[in-house]
Amino acid sequence: MPYQWQDMAPERSGAIFRLEVWPYRSLPRRGFVWVIALTAAGLALPLLALLGTPELWGLLPFAGLAVWGLWHAISRSYRDAGMREVMLLDRGSLTLTRSDPGRPDRVWQTNPYWVRVALRHNGPVEDYLVLTDGKREIELGAFLSPEERQSLHAELERRLETLRG
Repeated sequence: MPYQWQDMAPERSGAIFRLEVWPYRSLPRRGFVWVIALTAAGLALPLLALLGTPELWGLLPFAGLAVWGLWHAISRSYRDAGMREVMLLDRGSLTLTRSDPGRPDRVWQTNPYWVRVALRHNGPVEDYLVLTDGKREIELGAFLSPEERQSLHAELERRLETLRG
């Protein structure tokens, strides 16, 4: 799962639970090199039959554009992988910090007693996970899969109940 709970000692940090959520990355850097190399080789193979013909020059820009597009898309995915959501949860406060690459951190603080967790089926993504304290509603883990959001929803409700005691 691309999230992790930590039970922390209250005497060290004041937080009882720490949750970190990050986007899933299925392709490591080494795999990136292989994907680009195999794509370039796969596109070059049929072009070998066209060596010495004018048609090669008509198809070559499109093959280069396809490799560049794949490179750009995977690079963007790696950039987005720098996103993080960190929640510190104790009896007196809930602090959620979202870190996006190239943007200042966004922080939401509230009293966990009033926080309600909901899965919305009509949100921008399937099983949209939201936290609300009655004044403001925020999303959590929009980049997670629906199954991961459902699992996180159940775990978060259980931990909030534990705090409310």
